[in-house]
Amino acid sequence: MILYLAGVIQAAPTNATTTSEDFEAPSFTNRSLWNIVSGSVLTLFACIYSAIHPNIPSPKDSPFCILRRRLGIMIVALIAPELVVVWAMRQWISARHVTKDFKESGYFNVPQSQEQSENYAWTQTHSFFVLMGGFMLYVKGKPYRTLLPDEVLKLMRNGCIDAPTLTAKQICDRSKGNVISKGLIILQVAWFILQLMSRAIYHLETTQLETGTLAFAVLNFLTYALWWNKPLDVQCPYPVYWKSTESKPEDYIHDVIESQRTWLQGIIFAAFGPFLELTSIDVPTPKLRVPTFDGSIELDSDNWILISAGILIATIFGGIHCMAWFFTFPTHEEQVLWRISAVAITCTPSLQFLWYVMYDVIGDTLSIVIVAMSISGLLYIASRGMLLVLMFTTLRHLPLDAYTTVSWISLVPHL
Repeated sequence: MILYLAGVIQAAPTNATTTSEDFEAPSFTNRSLWNIVSGSVLTLFACIYSAIHPNIPSPKDSPFCILRRRLGIMIVALIAPELVVVWAMRQWISARHVTKDFKESGYFNVPQSQEQSENYAWTQTHSFFVLMGGFMLYVKGKPYRTLLPDEVLKLMRNGCIDAPTLTAKQICDRSKGNVISKGLIILQVAWFILQLMSRAIYHLETTQLETGTLAFAVLNFLTYALWWNKPLDVQCPYPVYWKSTESKPEDYIHDVIESQRTWLQGIIFAAFGPFLELTSIDVPTPKLRVPTFDGSIELDSDNWILISAGILIATIFGGIHCMAWFFTFPTHEEQVLWRISAVAITCTPSLQFLWYVMYDVIGDTLSIVIVAMSISGLLYIASRGMLLVLMFTTLRHLPLDAYTTVSWISLVPHL
């Protein structure tokens, strides 16, 4: 269907100045290559950096370690942005369950009096905060362990810690983002989509860079909607102090043993780590922070909903790249490479899911399925890399129609 619509747009008359008696012809102006690149790159940066809400780092992490982890997240967001949406969706579903559990516990249902200015009721912002590693257990004045949601409730029930007295307003004060900053990012992404819609309406040529950026922009709206209540770039967790003198933390929470990876395991985890963390497959949990691409609880009933949504999002992301099927390319070879890569990233997620079902049904003995899953993952990464390269190399020879734009689009507020 996407290819059919792209063909219809491409085959439509390109004389945008032809009008009927009832409509006035729109005014057009020229844009430069810098305008094309700057608008797309700024939108891409908003999608792979500003829209990402990372988990809280460990107190022992150096600034270089935090920066390196953030760059890793940006690379994943650039190569597989649908994984970031799945990460946000998993945290959003987990936050709903955590909010329900904490409200039913009764520890945070204290009615607010008229004299009391602070509201300590548990909100979804609290749930996101605890899921991203917001509560750190301190024992004898030293950080001991990042508390998971069920561990917070367990320690409170046994009188080992006091209920955290932290309001949603105080959590938002720790956040580096607010409605205005998030609104500016959404405004830029919305402007970019609007100007591409105007180009489609008036049958103006769209570049491959703008098509690829459009795919990121669509997923960016989903990410922002899911993480709207999640604090942004919080660097320090809230301290929770151990107060029991009759027991030790080991009596209630399991100690975490952090194992060192070999060089081969490090390479494998660098390539497939985000997927492993999102699916919670044999990933050791750090002691003083939550995993980079996790921050969720075990989801049983919602797991298939999450998987189905992830496949749908990945298919939409690849399908948007297929809209450039009939675009003008500098060479025929580049057009073929774009088509192959676009089809690969559209179909690979469904194929990967098929391998996963076979692995789950047949078991660990089917090594060929593991190999097939690895090959499919590498094919997806290679195809995404090829599309990213073609997005920029095709700018060297653009049709003249690509430099024409609608005049009124510049009047729309944007960055």
